Amino acid sequence: MAENSPQNRFESLKLTLPPAPKPVGVYKPALVVGQHLYVSGHGPLLPDGTLMRGRVGRDMDADGGKKAARQVALTMLATLLATLGSLDKIKRVIKVLGMVNCTGDFEKHPYVINGASELFADIWGTEHGIGVRSAVGMGSLPDDIPVEIEALFELA
Repeated sequence: MAENSPQNRFESLKLTLPPAPKPVGVYKPALVVGQHLYVSGHGPLLPDGTLMRGRVGRDMDADGGKKAARQVALTMLATLLATLGSLDKIKRVIKVLGMVNCTGDFEKHPYVINGASELFADIWGTEHGIGVRSAVGMGSLPDDIPVEIEALFELA
């Protein structure tokens, strides 16, 4: 493993991951198709297996939403490691779709989703860790989670 590899950068951050979530519906958490890894929408699962809950703009501010998005990224990392065994098997982040459960007057969706994008950039670097992205507001999300994110990665 190269010294500056994604797996080494991840390990140097000494992050605590939640368990890789099990599907709560009829879908796969991650699916490899050719040189791509599609990751289903993930929520902010905590290390104890519970979900962060609440609406941004009502139960938490933009910073709380950003922390929830970072937790979603940690949850996705747990799925990536369960699926691939190493983050070195991912070449780059291609696309991120971030959905924010928020009040109608909330306008900082991109700021919230930066919580996930910044973590991906820390792991894969700014060249490969930042892909195209959408950050949108939703009237509700499953289980009243504050953020749901899905992503597409290119395999190494």
